[in-house]
Amino acid sequence: MVKELLAYVKPHRKVLVAGGLLGLVGSVAGLAMPLLAKYVVDAFGSGSSLAGPLAGLAVAVVVGAAVSAGGNYLMERTGEGIVLGARRRLVDRLLRLRVADVDRLKPGDLLSRVTGDTTLLRAVLTNGIVESIGAAFMLVGAIVMMAGMDAVLLLVTLLVVIVVGGLVGLIMPRIRRAQAEAQDAVGEMGAVLDRALQAYRTVKASGAEEREIGVVGAAAERARDRGLQVAWWTSLAGVATWAAVQIAFLAVLAVGGSRVASGALEISSLIAFLLYLFYLVPPIGQLVQGAVQLQQGLAAMKRIKEIEDLPAEPVAEPVSTDAEPVGVTFDDVVFRYGDDRPTVHDGVTFEVPPGGLTALVGPSGAGKSTVFALLERFYEHQGGTIRVGGRDIRDWPLAELRASLGYVEQDAPVLAGTLRENLLFAAPDVTEEELRRAIRRTRLDDLVARLPEGLDTAVGHRGVLLSGGERQRVAIARALLRRPRLLLLDEATSQLDAVNELRLREVIAEVATETTVLVIAHRLSTVTNADRIVVMESGGVRAVGTHDQLVGADELYRELAATQFLAG
Repeated sequence: MVKELLAYVKPHRKVLVAGGLLGLVGSVAGLAMPLLAKYVVDAFGSGSSLAGPLAGLAVAVVVGAAVSAGGNYLMERTGEGIVLGARRRLVDRLLRLRVADVDRLKPGDLLSRVTGDTTLLRAVLTNGIVESIGAAFMLVGAIVMMAGMDAVLLLVTLLVVIVVGGLVGLIMPRIRRAQAEAQDAVGEMGAVLDRALQAYRTVKASGAEEREIGVVGAAAERARDRGLQVAWWTSLAGVATWAAVQIAFLAVLAVGGSRVASGALEISSLIAFLLYLFYLVPPIGQLVQGAVQLQQGLAAMKRIKEIEDLPAEPVAEPVSTDAEPVGVTFDDVVFRYGDDRPTVHDGVTFEVPPGGLTALVGPSGAGKSTVFALLERFYEHQGGTIRVGGRDIRDWPLAELRASLGYVEQDAPVLAGTLRENLLFAAPDVTEEELRRAIRRTRLDDLVARLPEGLDTAVGHRGVLLSGGERQRVAIARALLRRPRLLLLDEATSQLDAVNELRLREVIAEVATETTVLVIAHRLSTVTNADRIVVMESGGVRAVGTHDQLVGADELYRELAATQFLAG
């Protein structure tokens, strides 16, 4: 984990070295002040001029402050750069994960890793490591100066510091464990809150505000409790550090006083030594704080690494494909969503020839939507063969496969942004004429004319300013602009009124003359004119044919048709 942490530092090492050197110069200036104070005391005693020692002391103060400020700025600037790099790297990984892995994760926890955990890296990589190196130099410098004044007093100081340092070392693993639990608890709180926000209207409509407030509040209390554990162990480490310096001060005062009384030590040397002793407080405190932050950073790095270690889809540039429609073949396909989950496809076999309209029908849970998920390779099937365009789907480069497909999900998601951005989301390079044609084909003209800024009107979070039917038509237009060789429509007309449904069916029929259209249907009107209908039940295919053929030959289809496919 330490190597992983340092990997984030590598791009910024030059700036960090510069900041560290400035901090070191500031430390040297600070180390000179107790010695200059000794000269001032000696000048008082001998009656010499105070101008030189006081001038030197003033220069040390000004130079130390200015140089330290410059070093701190460089450290903070580098810290922000480290956070930016960590967030970009983590977001890049998140958006390239496989759908199967993301489905097992919680969005709120993922947001916590991108925001909170990466922020902790800044503290550990700047204050925790780099500034601790400067503190170590200052500590060594102070010890060297103290050794030059009196070795006996130095020995007394070191004995006290070493004993307490050992106790602090025993505390550090506990801080790390507590910090890891605290960050997990914050992530869990984010996940619970995200759940409520994603279903905000449902929460309101169900009168479940108080219940959800209680759930989120309980998660917040767990995060608080874990944070208190971190605070307890961190405070204990800080108290131990403070106690070490105080005990050392008392010991040095007692021993040093006796040595001054015996004439073995000058009073000015004792004063300078005590000043150096208090100069040990900041570097020792920084080292302890750095150790604490290192434990926090290691805990954060562990959570970030958990995401980075997940397998990701290959990085590939978008590719252009020809416009020829492709066929689809499922041959004895077996699939389940996990080893501990029931089988969803159990020997699914059917064929879709290139071009034309093919409909998938069947009760809920028959495995219809899973067909689309497997075609998009959101999941990998465990048995059998899937071919697209005559090629095994696993032989297709993923970017090329998805560039050949247009996919309209059942809930037709619309992203926050303008209407234009949503329409061009899957095909940002289409011409204005192609965009206008897709708008006309999906009957979005009236919507564009009604919006105050036309295509450049913001549609709100998740398209909240659009109706369900408008969101569905936007999703269809987005898919058509991709010029797919295979268009996948998951109940594309479910949220349309009768007039717009009829118009959209005309659009689908027109598109089916240019490409292959595979539609999951729950309405009789969607499938009556399909070239072929695949009837699915309990993870298998029970019949294939046209509407007229299936009404006479298949009992399940006849029942579904009689109830307008509402039986599912």
